[in-house]
Amino acid sequence: MEFRPGPRSGDLTGAPLLSGASWLVRLVYPPVCAGCGRFVAEPGALCSRCWGEIQFIERPFCEVSGAPFNHDLGAGMVSPEVIANPPPYAKARAAVFYDGPARKLVHGLKYSDRADLADMMARWMIRAGREVLDDSDVIVCVPLHRRRLFSRRYNQAAELARAIARLTGRRFEAGGLRRVRATLQQVGLGLRARQDNVRGAFAVPPARNPGIAGRRVLLIDDVLTTGSTVESATRALLRAGAARVSVLTFARVASPGSETLYA
Repeated sequence: MEFRPGPRSGDLTGAPLLSGASWLVRLVYPPVCAGCGRFVAEPGALCSRCWGEIQFIERPFCEVSGAPFNHDLGAGMVSPEVIANPPPYAKARAAVFYDGPARKLVHGLKYSDRADLADMMARWMIRAGREVLDDSDVIVCVPLHRRRLFSRRYNQAAELARAIARLTGRRFEAGGLRRVRATLQQVGLGLRARQDNVRGAFAVPPARNPGIAGRRVLLIDDVLTTGSTVESATRALLRAGAARVSVLTFARVASPGSETLYA
């Protein structure tokens, strides 16, 4: 599949002709950059400056965790952290580093009702996660607790999962994983506190078990920080009989020290 991560910015050259109604909407609500708010040619696009600041995650990285290496250690290499503490998931992949415009995209989707960003972000995730997508039978997402879902009105991870499922033809098992215990926000918590916070927080509802048991599951979330949340969610899926779980996120922090700004 040709990688077309989405519009960058630019002129109107090659842009499709707009209907009268669409032209009027564009006139009243001109499209702006999803990162900084500058005017752009198409909705859901990035201006050239924001596009240039996006840091896509490319090899070399740990074959299991997807954590980038400073230099190429050879095919199939894994990080010392994975060797010392193997995660319960098979592989984790992310599209971009959680920094600059990528952080703004996440916050826009998560806090500012910008569900329209999900398609663009999902396309980047598909490109980054092709190997885990091709090795999965069903997609699930990291759920919000019902109280938090009520306050936010939608789950950003579910929006990404739904878009990926639609773009790839994979089945999205909505409700396949449930947050059975309300947790604190992970912001500002250390690794041990994060692990304690989400321990036992997820479960597969009995009615959803047939869609998970024996399946290769792809778990979707917006950002990977320490991995505590996706590891807890992975264990719940494995307890329900999932054959294997892989993880795909839009972004990941570059280092533990940078996660403190994640909200």
